[in-house]
Amino acid sequence: MIEVRFHGRGGQGAVTAASLLAVAAFKDGKFSQAFPAFGVERRGAPVLAFTRIGNKFIRRKCEIYEPDILVVLDSTLFNVVDVTAGLKDNGTVIINTEKRPDEFGIENANVYTIDATSLAFEVLGMNIVNTGMLGAFAAFTNEVNKDSINEAIRGHFPENIAEKNVLLVNKIYEKARKNDKFREY
Repeated sequence: MIEVRFHGRGGQGAVTAASLLAVAAFKDGKFSQAFPAFGVERRGAPVLAFTRIGNKFIRRKCEIYEPDILVVLDSTLFNVVDVTAGLKDNGTVIINTEKRPDEFGIENANVYTIDATSLAFEVLGMNIVNTGMLGAFAAFTNEVNKDSINEAIRGHFPENIAEKNVLLVNKIYEKARKNDKFREY
């Protein structure tokens, strides 16, 4: 089983991303679950969401304290919360940023960065990167199939919104697969 923790800000869609990832994993024939951590959230406040993916039925229902993978929708969260708290050794961190992976000083982890914001503005006309970061997740981890993510998106959003998000997923996936400057091994 892998455990994924999403870090975002209220209104960025971290909860939706966690849910879509779980649906995509299910479409890939895996067991999955997704859930948020809610407190006194408001637009712009730090938000956590979680996804578990496994090959067997998942009985665990608690928050994820020791994730295998972190998906960070907003790199400014590193200044506000301890994003990497509990990250397993040799875990994976995927960050939406223009910075290079080594600029974050994260040790004992595979760190990947990608500028999802620029592509989100290009494709969606706004800074909503949640679905695009799922494209990065598929490219960098190979834990879910990109086509399953797109299918989950089509099942969640109205057609016109879904197709724009599918385009964003595909563009970010291709950028992540082709451009080694965003990778740290």
